[in-house]
Amino acid sequence: MRTFGLIGYPLAQSFSQKYFTEKFEKEGIDARYLNFEMANIDELPAVLNHHAYIAGFSVTIPHKEHVLKYLDEIDETAQKAGACNAIKVTWENKKPKLKGYNTDLIGFKESIKPLLQSHHKKALILGTGGAAKAIAEAFRSMDIDFRFVSRTKSDEHLPYSELNESILSEYTILVNCTPLGMFPNVNECPDIPYGFASDKHLFYDLTYNPATTLFMQKGIDQGATAKNGLEMLHLQAEAAWKIWNSTDTI
Repeated sequence: MRTFGLIGYPLAQSFSQKYFTEKFEKEGIDARYLNFEMANIDELPAVLNHHAYIAGFSVTIPHKEHVLKYLDEIDETAQKAGACNAIKVTWENKKPKLKGYNTDLIGFKESIKPLLQSHHKKALILGTGGAAKAIAEAFRSMDIDFRFVSRTKSDEHLPYSELNESILSEYTILVNCTPLGMFPNVNECPDIPYGFASDKHLFYDLTYNPATTLFMQKGIDQGATAKNGLEMLHLQAEAAWKIWNSTDTI
């Protein structure tokens, strides 16, 4: 039986195992999808040794950047994003070869496109992790200017404390790439001045559980359009499936 799996920590609320298990059952695919919960990415070689001939991994927080050191080859999308969320594994003489991709970029770009209007020219990316880097690369490819927002100020990052009416009137796309608001911590949200949002704004949350996060609801209350990350997850998962079943080898 072909084996695939998810690398991350924690994985109690993971989307991928349920999605792929249902896909395999529905489409009659002889395969299984396992969760490989690991607090440290250095546990990956042991997983490969124990599960010989595994065909592919999905990668989630907090390992999208840390996993790069274990890859034998990195696809251009993952190189540009500086993060990997899908790995194709091929075996030669019982030794695994890993090639990394970034399908977050594909999923985000295709899911946000229908919502973009002519005034959506600049974006604030809340968070600076692996997912945020993929979102940034997607915006680059769409010619949308962006700024990262984080808790600390730097040349590349705006601090939350400096967000004001002027900035929010200019940056009308806000993307939450943090875990704030994810189940079970549904009463949390990024610390931004929501009162300056309007019907010109688009609030996109990579979280999908709950379906409407507090971040999204605060935007909706100001008249903004809001979308969660479920469609993005579906799109990136299907893109990963195509990669795992491609004939490309390393």
